[in-house]
Amino acid sequence: MIDSKNTASIVTKVWSFCNTLRDDGVGYGDYLEQLTYLLFLKMADEYSKPPYSRKLPIPDEYNWESLVDLKGAELEVHYTTLLRELGKGKGMLGQIFTKSQNKIQDPAKLSKIIAMIDAEQWLMMGVKDKGDIYEGLLEKNAEDTKSGAGQYFTPRALIRAMVECVRPQPLKTISDPACGTGGFFLAAYDYLLEHHEMDKEEREFLKHQTFFGNEIVASTRRLALMNLFLHNIGDIDSDNFISPADALIADTGVRYDYVLANPPFGKKSSQTFTNEEGEQEKEDLTYNRQDFWATTSNKQLNFLQHIRTLLKSDGLAAVVLPDNVLFEGGAGETVRKKLLETTDVHTILRLPTGIFYAQGVKANVVFFDNKPSSKTAWTKEIWVYDYRTNIHHTLKKSPLKLEDLRDFITCYNPGNRHKRSATYHPETNPEGRWRMFTYEEIVARDKTSLDITWLKDQSLADLDNLPDPDVLALEIIENLEAGLESFRAVALELGR
Repeated sequence: MIDSKNTASIVTKVWSFCNTLRDDGVGYGDYLEQLTYLLFLKMADEYSKPPYSRKLPIPDEYNWESLVDLKGAELEVHYTTLLRELGKGKGMLGQIFTKSQNKIQDPAKLSKIIAMIDAEQWLMMGVKDKGDIYEGLLEKNAEDTKSGAGQYFTPRALIRAMVECVRPQPLKTISDPACGTGGFFLAAYDYLLEHHEMDKEEREFLKHQTFFGNEIVASTRRLALMNLFLHNIGDIDSDNFISPADALIADTGVRYDYVLANPPFGKKSSQTFTNEEGEQEKEDLTYNRQDFWATTSNKQLNFLQHIRTLLKSDGLAAVVLPDNVLFEGGAGETVRKKLLETTDVHTILRLPTGIFYAQGVKANVVFFDNKPSSKTAWTKEIWVYDYRTNIHHTLKKSPLKLEDLRDFITCYNPGNRHKRSATYHPETNPEGRWRMFTYEEIVARDKTSLDITWLKDQSLADLDNLPDPDVLALEIIENLEAGLESFRAVALELGR
């Protein structure tokens, strides 16, 4: 095993190259992709030699050794050809290299990165060390607003809190139909290793048969596969367990024990086409599925309906959803009513603004358990934790940490969620954040709205306790962004 001091020096090297390339206009995302291609080839090379001596589906003319001694234009031409040819492969190999391109135009810098990777034995390095290097790069990429990668990156503290509440068990399957860079899978994997002494069968199941996802963006799917591989999930020649297919198009019939997800932001599903004048146009994409309760172009409502179909009859789900899913009428009301009837929607966590890399997002985590068919509604009571009112987070100065959600996890009571105690009381503790509402109270609300709040905004009443100006400015931006999203939706409807 490589010692931690040496690991730290490798991390420093990886980051220093990243900063050098940024000066040449190569962003974190492009650097990450090239690092992914080269790391994959180097680790495949290590697997092909003793003590592993594995036969892998990489042609000799395009393996790691074919790169290491080349320089200048010869290296650039060979690397470009290698990327194109390996993209024709099957399984994880083909998915890692699909649509791959060389984004490092300076062969000297490419040669230095190859030398950096070649100097280390990556299989000897601890799984956590390799994973931490890569996760760190993914987070930096998400922070880079120009890249737009933030929409594929859910705050890791939030993911860990969701996993701690759901408590996945060994020999169970986990799905994420919009898996981004694989954050939910990694958190579930870590949780299972930390909380269970697993035998050989359970470890093999965890590595090869636990996780199944979809990611339609090729570059993001590539990062997810490499992220999981570096964390010891899947194998270098395993079948692809992250599908490039649009999860919403059809029901595959496969059912899972858990679904953990943060479906894509943005209300509308759309597709681009070329009109008769040769111009690019977008039109709303509506999924006509017999198993959906409502036909709509609202992306999150479709994902919510799809996630319910993915669950086994006793499956559990935790899903990040924007506010509009909780309160809007029409298809939204239909979906909420059906969800309350057919599943046990037992918990809602209201999230603060300022925690997501994509701005203008007001979101919640909805926890529900699937149930067999019944004549009466399965939801009896919903517990709501308001971690939004009077809470101020920013990505840089005050990022969300797991400790911030510790009180919610305690209130959730993962050990026995049927034994919960409210912290709210109208007289003794009106500022309590944890409160229960009965099914009857919920369905009596206008449009069966699940957008529930009861706490007073202290900043409106107490000018002395206003947050710092930079926090206030960011909150104003968040609210304006959210408002703009709503106006865009209205404008689209009026323009039909």
